[in-house]
Amino acid sequence: MENHRLLGRLLIIALMMFGFGYAMIPLYKQICEATGINNVVKADARTSTQVDRNRTITVEFDANLRSNLPWRFKPESRRVTVHPGELVQVGYEMENTGHERIIGQAIPSYSPALATSYFKKLECFCFRQQTFMPGENRKMPVVFTIDPSIPEEVTNITLSYSFFAVGGTDGNQHAERT
Repeated sequence: MENHRLLGRLLIIALMMFGFGYAMIPLYKQICEATGINNVVKADARTSTQVDRNRTITVEFDANLRSNLPWRFKPESRRVTVHPGELVQVGYEMENTGHERIIGQAIPSYSPALATSYFKKLECFCFRQQTFMPGENRKMPVVFTIDPSIPEEVTNITLSYSFFAVGGTDGNQHAERT
């Protein structure tokens, strides 16, 4: 009898774990949508493809490194002026100045926070981890548009990337040695 109760409890726990795992995907999507993390343009009725030539927005670019690794990371240009709805491509440059392979991930942030839901990236190096070999220098594109329905009071947006080291097991966030 004791074994039957234990089996019942374990089955309930297993079902709860399965349900939680199943619910994680929609929950994750909702969190990403609410915070603007990895927001990719989705073709729907709310996304306008019209360029608003009567308005301009200055987009400033920033780059930060969040680890003590031998990297150089910077935007190719500090700012661009765009019309809402216009398709824009800019670049960032990353260099591994060290002697080891490094794996990193960029995390974007926007200022003002209101701009997050109007800034739509079509292509971005931040969508996946980047591997840099020793001495490698790479130009990485960001293709974006700003939704024309952005409020009129937003005339400046700052897009800032923080680049973190990922991987490794030595506690210093160094990537695996090659």
